[in-house]
Amino acid sequence: MKRPISFSIEKKDSVSLARAATLHTPHGDIQTPAFIPVGTKATIKGIQPMQFKELGIQSLIANTYHLYLSPGEELIERAGGIHAFMGCNAPIMTDSGGFQVFSLGDGFGKKVSKFIPAVVKPAPGVAVYDEELATSHGKLALVDDEGVSFTSHLDGTLHRFTPERSIEMQHKIGADIIFAFDECASPISDYEYQKEAMERTHRWAVRSLSAHRQNVDKNNAQGLYGIVQGGRFEDLREQSARELGEMDFDGYGIGGSFNKGDILPILEVVQRTLPQEKSRHLLGIGEPEDIFIGVAAGIDTFDCVLPTRNGRTGALYTKRGKIDITLASFAEDRSLIDEDCDCPTCTQFTRSYVRHLYKSGEMLGPILGTIHNIRFLTRLTDCIRESILNDNFQSFRDEFLAEYRSSL
Repeated sequence: MKRPISFSIEKKDSVSLARAATLHTPHGDIQTPAFIPVGTKATIKGIQPMQFKELGIQSLIANTYHLYLSPGEELIERAGGIHAFMGCNAPIMTDSGGFQVFSLGDGFGKKVSKFIPAVVKPAPGVAVYDEELATSHGKLALVDDEGVSFTSHLDGTLHRFTPERSIEMQHKIGADIIFAFDECASPISDYEYQKEAMERTHRWAVRSLSAHRQNVDKNNAQGLYGIVQGGRFEDLREQSARELGEMDFDGYGIGGSFNKGDILPILEVVQRTLPQEKSRHLLGIGEPEDIFIGVAAGIDTFDCVLPTRNGRTGALYTKRGKIDITLASFAEDRSLIDEDCDCPTCTQFTRSYVRHLYKSGEMLGPILGTIHNIRFLTRLTDCIRESILNDNFQSFRDEFLAEYRSSL
């Protein structure tokens, strides 16, 4: 039986685990390495689907939790699936909703991201939600071996996700690539809880896989990825990759939290353990420097909310690092955001004008900033792919990062 998702490797780097490949999906191919913008609610904020090709957007990843709450997976199914619903013919992924277990539950009484801070004491397993993210998720989550119960950020009502329910919702939404339900533990969780969460994730992976394979029509139309967990602990990551690698997934996501100092060796252990012929996606990490780390460790695709979030607040990428376009120093700057960028923002507008839009509260400012940030990363991954094909990935990485960090 032919799977809906296949993966072909064109070139491997001779020094690192970097590789150039093509991910084949029912709605087209994704040339990798690739940056996948986040379209949480079936939209990349500020970007229209007809702009995708111009900006180099090959795919997007939407969020099952948010689409379940609004407009509901049944409505999307009646509309013909997410592609028809949002007028998009590109490949689409959906997160399982498992990240909400991390963001609503264990460890979240503090401001904690996917990277562990320098010194933070672990928090209890149930926590009131962080104020910074309270506008996009509920306020409380309870995790047990069967699933997770959580309150809606829309009306406070109680909801329940299980592996089977997550797969059912993702079947109705209809993305090309869906993810097994997992528990993404907080980066401040200790070894014992990370191990517990990993083992729970493995049990949920079996249940997710079974639920998917039993639906013959959806199994023939959608690929299912398992998610490697284990936090910042190398032995847990290796165990997770080994156990999930023995399951018949169509590809693999690497989720959870890391330490900036040890992400590369941990990713390398994971990639050397997973099946080499399957695609790997790094969930929730996608800053320029992180992309190089991931590619060197064998990651094929990345997603991250930061490029669009930064774009909305005025933090814009340039080849010499990020700039805050709202600063007074750019008020009369007639240069482009980035003279090497070919996005519509950089080919038409000056830093001075873009700053004016942000400072005046005009919606065009965040739109132009988001357009630029997305194109910066899609262009960067295109260049990385070309460097792998041309056998100069190492030199391209070193040259890019030397200039990118030059203003820091």
